[in-house]
Amino acid sequence: MEQSKIDRINELARKSKTEAGLTEEEKAEQFRLRREYIEEWRRATEATLDNVYIVDDKGNERKLPKK
Repeated sequence: MEQSKIDRINELARKSKTEAGLTEEEKAEQFRLRREYIEEWRRATEATLDNVYIVDDKGNERKLPKK
């Protein structure tokens, strides 16, 4: 995710904690950006886990099973 989008997520989070709060448009933008961030994080985590192997006592490697 681009750094500018992460900065915008943080900016909206700070603004939501103020008395002014967020407008409906900003709430929608915040939701969309957070969802995009989480989806990207999941893809990266799954890609990492796809390359994880378990080695047993005998030295045999097997892929980490999906749940």
